[in-house]
Amino acid sequence: MSVKCFIDTNIWVYAHFNHTSEKCAVALQLIETLPILVGSTQVLNEYYSVMLKKKITDLLIQENIELMIDIAMINTIHISTIRDAHKLKLKYGFSYWDSLIIASALEANCQFLYSEDMQAGQVIENRLTVVNPFRDSK
Repeated sequence: MSVKCFIDTNIWVYAHFNHTSEKCAVALQLIETLPILVGSTQVLNEYYSVMLKKKITDLLIQENIELMIDIAMINTIHISTIRDAHKLKLKYGFSYWDSLIIASALEANCQFLYSEDMQAGQVIENRLTVVNPFRDSK
């Protein structure tokens, strides 16, 4: 069984923005080398919103989203995902939006969640480990 890695929105944004930054290089390397990439419809929507705020053209954003869809498994947010997110929020104290990301990663049977926004090394539900790929790159 190959390792599934959920990629949070911030990793995708770094991969497609400010190509001279060290974070961009780290994000691109992850996307190019991790075995199975997983995202969610939430990630695609957040990505679109963030990139618009960064004044990226709609056409380029759409091209990047199509690329994300092509190279990653995209988990759809279902009612069950929302219910699981509520449970995770209550159990762990995450924000609702982080809980929804985590619920999506768990639903997709991911072993790792790559994110800059959560506690690196934390293991959730004894099966999902949070990894901050930028922690050791500073």
